[in-house]
Amino acid sequence: MLLPAGVLTGAFAGVIVTLYTVLASLSEDFSRGYYAFFRANPAFIPLLFLALLLGAVVVGGVVRFLPCIRGSGIPQTEGAMRGLMRFSWYRSLTGMFAASLLCIFLGLSAGAEGPSVLIGGSAGAGVGDALRARARIVRYQVAGGACAGLAVAFNAPLTGMAFAFEEGLGRFTPEVFVSSFTSVAVAVLIRNALYAALGLPVGAYFAAFSFAEADMLAPLFYCYVLLSALLVSLAGAGFYYALFAARRLFKKLTFFKGIGKFFVPFLLAGAAGLLTVNAMGGGHAFISSLAGGGERMVRIFSSPLWASLLIAVCLKFAVTVCNMGAGVPCGAFIPMLAIGAGLGALMSLLMQTMGMSADYADVLLVICMAVFFTVVVRAPVTGVLLTVELTWEFAFLLPALIGVAVGYLVGDIFRLRPVYDRLLDEMLEEDGTRREPLSLRCLVTEQSPAAGRAIRELLLPAGVRIVRVERGDASFLPDGNTVLAAGDVLTAEGEGGDGARLLLRETLGGAPAEQEKKER
Repeated sequence: MLLPAGVLTGAFAGVIVTLYTVLASLSEDFSRGYYAFFRANPAFIPLLFLALLLGAVVVGGVVRFLPCIRGSGIPQTEGAMRGLMRFSWYRSLTGMFAASLLCIFLGLSAGAEGPSVLIGGSAGAGVGDALRARARIVRYQVAGGACAGLAVAFNAPLTGMAFAFEEGLGRFTPEVFVSSFTSVAVAVLIRNALYAALGLPVGAYFAAFSFAEADMLAPLFYCYVLLSALLVSLAGAGFYYALFAARRLFKKLTFFKGIGKFFVPFLLAGAAGLLTVNAMGGGHAFISSLAGGGERMVRIFSSPLWASLLIAVCLKFAVTVCNMGAGVPCGAFIPMLAIGAGLGALMSLLMQTMGMSADYADVLLVICMAVFFTVVVRAPVTGVLLTVELTWEFAFLLPALIGVAVGYLVGDIFRLRPVYDRLLDEMLEEDGTRREPLSLRCLVTEQSPAAGRAIRELLLPAGVRIVRVERGDASFLPDGNTVLAAGDVLTAEGEGGDGARLLLRETLGGAPAEQEKKER
């Protein structure tokens, strides 16, 4: 069933997410145009802020009635993939589609990639509901749809698949591979066909970067990479702490039934957008303008390149932190990459003063993008694959791996949890989801999905582990390589509610053994 369901999920997600990304791109271009009008005609600026206040009320009201769309959408999707959250797929899809487009239209630092993950995951859940699939199968379809959404948004199929294994589910199973591979392949094919039909470019996301003149084997260049990665990693740790400090602050802003907290990110986005176009939108144009040394970047107040970069990075940093802290329904995936790219451009200028050739400018910039992403998201494989697929270049793979390793180690030193995992935990707490201790014993039958499978191949609910296997008269502690057989009595323990209990029964066989209890 997984293969045809994956095809349907890929087709549904491919069409919906492609439509969404095209509209998001048009909205971002339009917002740049009318912001330019307000810069040229300051007398009309009060109208802009009035529109932003009205937009904050509308978006805040939608989020109040549809809390499942708050934030970027990635934590909720991961929660559904792991069996921790359930949401109405059509409400999530339509709500995030409309609300995030409005945010992009109003000029916020908003990307389309995070919402694409939620929209794709919702499409997968919709296919599962249409097929009347069991909860275990729906999880695979949500994972496949989320992968397809990310792959379509970036035109990066490998990144989409890696997202499920590394970030979404944190494990590799044959079922996850079949679901993600099928959904991603179909969705990207549909995306490219629709882009070609609309006359839109189908190639690399950031084709302006060039690495032809850079010697990737020069030992001195790796010294520049190490130093730059360390400095960018520290900035990434600062972003992480600033984000959760902002979330604690915004929780205290409860006026106007909680809608009032959205005034801050909307008004700040308007002020930043009037100062520089580089603070607006997801950051695609900003990143592309940094190629070739940043000479095509729009300067701020005719300042030197380094000063314009510093101002742009600080503004992008502030508005993105505010968006994520307040729970504005907009993506933070590409804004984080844009902050990393801006820091990379600054590192390039700094390293050139220390003797680095300008030929390495683009290479260092792209590596710093991956480093910043890795520190915050804690997904190094996804970060490396993403930068490779965004540029369609493989020459910088080794220095990128070294830079990402530095970022990952710095994250460990600061004990940073993956940002989306921590956001998911906070959302579960806000929603009042109870994760009670549970203990379940069940019998593996001949028809059980677990029969003949190694434990590491099973997609158990998050936070649940098999702690004992009873086989005949023997009882032992299993590991991931233990192959289960019909007749085994399993004891699973962990945390979860009724949803986790249902998923566990479906995965392990569903036949209760002698007793089942929930420990308080």
